[in-house]
Amino acid sequence: METLAFQAELLVEREGAQEIIESSCTVGGRARKKKQLKATCQRPFNLRTEQRGHLKKEQLMKKIHKLAGEEEKLWIPIAQGLPWTTDEPKCLIKPPVKKNTIPIDLKLHNDIRAVERARFAHQVTEQRSLIKQYKMERVTQQKLEEDEEIKRLRKELIPKAQPMPHFDRPFVPRRSEKQPTVPREPTFCIPQHKTIKCYKMSCNDTSGPSRLQHLPSSA
Repeated sequence: METLAFQAELLVEREGAQEIIESSCTVGGRARKKKQLKATCQRPFNLRTEQRGHLKKEQLMKKIHKLAGEEEKLWIPIAQGLPWTTDEPKCLIKPPVKKNTIPIDLKLHNDIRAVERARFAHQVTEQRSLIKQYKMERVTQQKLEEDEEIKRLRKELIPKAQPMPHFDRPFVPRRSEKQPTVPREPTFCIPQHKTIKCYKMSCNDTSGPSRLQHLPSSA
């Protein structure tokens, strides 16, 4: 196949070279006699892709036949021959048998936390129940003490009868005969050191304008 393709390419190249030579000869002289053109003969295309495809197909078929032959050889059983010695065959040592694995109880952290949480919740409920019971006992004791106090007071107290109101002489409010109060000015007692300070302040206030009059004018 390769030789045929190569020969076809050579023929095509030779024909192309001849056509180029003939065209170069006819370019310079139009006055020369025109060469009679021959009829073109149809030829099949020789593409390289087809050649590659044929080669690939042949290689694939060879590979498939080779693999099939190897598989057939593997299916044929081959008997192993006896050893060349007359000694007794050695017994192969059996591998040591492993002991069965014993499962161990795993203690997960979540399980431990769950137990602790349940214990804590139980303690909280007990504590709340004790507090509730203590409150109820305290309320009952307080009620008993109040009842005893009431009984004791009832024994100690002496009942007194209140007089009946006079329905024939009803109460009528009267105007008072007292004179109204007359207001008067209060007399405050000022200490001595405060009187001196007030006097000094009043003197300064009175002497201030007179000093300003005696000062010379800036103008």
